[in-house]
Amino acid sequence: MVLRKFELEAKLKDDNQLIQTGVLRNEHPFDTSPEFHDFLMACRRGDLKRCQELISEGVNINGKDAYDYTPLIIASLCGHYELVQLLLESGALADPDSFERERAVYNALNNKIRNLLLSYDYTKTADPLQYWSTHITSLLSREIPPTSDITLSAPNEDFHLHKFILSARSPYFKRKFAEAPDTTTWKLSHNIPVEAFRIVLRYLYLGDLPRDFVTPRSTVTEEEVFKGIDKLCKQLEIDKLWEAVLSNDRRLARQRQQDEVARAQAQISAFFRDTVLKHKIEVDTRKAGQVKWPQHNAIFANVFLQADEELPEDDTPEEEEEDDDDEPHPPTPNGGGIPIGPAGSSKPPTKTPKKPRRSTLYPVHKPFLIRSPYFATMFASPFLESQPSSHLHIIHIDCTPPVLEVILSYLYTEVSTCPLEHALELLYASDMLLLDALKSKAAVTISTLGSGNTNALVDRTHHHDDGSTTKEKVEQEPINVYDVIHAAWDLSVQRLEEFCARYLASRLEDYIDEKEFHDLIAESASRLKARQETDTIELLDDIRYYLGERFRLRFEGEGLEEMLDDEQFAEEEYQGLDLEGPDVGLEELAMTMGGGEDAGYVGNGDEAVVEGVDRGDEGERGGVVTLGGEVVEDEFASDAVNYHILVEKIDRMLESLKLDA
Repeated sequence: MVLRKFELEAKLKDDNQLIQTGVLRNEHPFDTSPEFHDFLMACRRGDLKRCQELISEGVNINGKDAYDYTPLIIASLCGHYELVQLLLESGALADPDSFERERAVYNALNNKIRNLLLSYDYTKTADPLQYWSTHITSLLSREIPPTSDITLSAPNEDFHLHKFILSARSPYFKRKFAEAPDTTTWKLSHNIPVEAFRIVLRYLYLGDLPRDFVTPRSTVTEEEVFKGIDKLCKQLEIDKLWEAVLSNDRRLARQRQQDEVARAQAQISAFFRDTVLKHKIEVDTRKAGQVKWPQHNAIFANVFLQADEELPEDDTPEEEEEDDDDEPHPPTPNGGGIPIGPAGSSKPPTKTPKKPRRSTLYPVHKPFLIRSPYFATMFASPFLESQPSSHLHIIHIDCTPPVLEVILSYLYTEVSTCPLEHALELLYASDMLLLDALKSKAAVTISTLGSGNTNALVDRTHHHDDGSTTKEKVEQEPINVYDVIHAAWDLSVQRLEEFCARYLASRLEDYIDEKEFHDLIAESASRLKARQETDTIELLDDIRYYLGERFRLRFEGEGLEEMLDDEQFAEEEYQGLDLEGPDVGLEELAMTMGGGEDAGYVGNGDEAVVEGVDRGDEGERGGVVTLGGEVVEDEFASDAVNYHILVEKIDRMLESLKLDA
């Protein structure tokens, strides 16, 4: 252990010297921005919601403060397991050889966090674009399904390439293909060795450069290859290739490769916006099939993806009306325009129909679509979509346009930012397209409740055991937890199952009396085939666990754990307790105990301080109303009574459902 410490300190010293001389990039720069300070404070509190919001806004997740603390170290030190998980999945560096990772492991508050850090695949954070760049490199040799649309012919070798990638990476190719978009073959100069072409193309496709540029079978010298590379760099306007060619240091070469991948991502992202998103077509759903676009078009698209807008719940699709214009829409000469239909019609409408449903068509490229196994199988099989045609095939995707744009952004650039309102639909769509990484990102968005706060208030009514009711204004629920739990069951997402149980436990008083909640528990019980009377109900077990965590944190160190475990503890005994806790709010007390929101405590939101309550000899003092409508001395007594009431309601619910758990 001591030897390991000295090795890390020596490596840190060497790295600092290289960083100071500008040889290596500082992966953990000192950050004094207000956004980063806000991020660190959210990491201390374990505020998942705020952290997700700041990450979406682009905060430096690997920065450090004046005390050399990174967000990952702080989250680990404060014991926020789910936040540590979120940081790792969002790109927090966790290289086993790094000093910061060792600090996070050494300072972890518990073994659960320590084991997460030790077992996490650090390559996901060290190179978050690894899978994206590997896919682009594989296109050089991938033959099934066929995606190439341009062939570069050398004297003894042909290279099957992609106009979209070449245009995005090289200004020279971008100009040439814009002038002649229907070009399918390109003859290479005989004055440049084919080995030089091979190295330049591998660089454009983000592949590792070979150590030996000349093989034993080559008929040219290494000097001739270098001269050829120099000519190609000038012709294709590639200014970073020489740095990669001349690099010998392993760490420096890896850093330059990462920089080049990030640069390529920015280039392809810009080209994606200027082609796919800029030329998307919004059209009446009934006429979407009439859109015609030639295969050889100005943006090199291979196929259309169609997404329909969501219908209102009380609306139904209209029957198709006859279209007087049966002629197919003629394409423009250069394929750059997108004819949708005639400019107008002299025939007046015979009736005033409902607003027609709209669809959006996206002209997309097969080389990026096949990152999804769904599309890879479609284009490799004898389906209609894989057959040659004079116009682009239209493939319908069962999702709305905003969700399809998130999916396309991920396929093209690996970047995906999805608002909470679309996350559930994205979860189903990514499952259909077999995009497990995007499915996980959608689950993260839901389990951290998105990247923003809602300020909408709604009325909440509490029904007390004595028949009375009280109303209060509360924040509107950001999600429909019933939809989320069903999605978790349908798609087997364990993370969301745990989230829903924790979410329901933190607000159980709002759900326990609803018929839909009772039906959910009954459905959870029925999920176990051949269920016996002694079998447990998985969802209810999880809710009980998180409910215990929610209240138990309030009683840590107060000697009340045994009371919560005693099912026979009478309610009047709770009221008679003389409970005195520190004069702080619930959140502050939770933070003091080192748990915060991430440790399981969430305020139950139903407590109301009653001023001027007559407490007999105690005179006028403040009180807290429990779920049963009673007034007790303070929040500790209120939590004790509320826990007992919720447990009893669970038991009564099971009796009404005739379930044993």
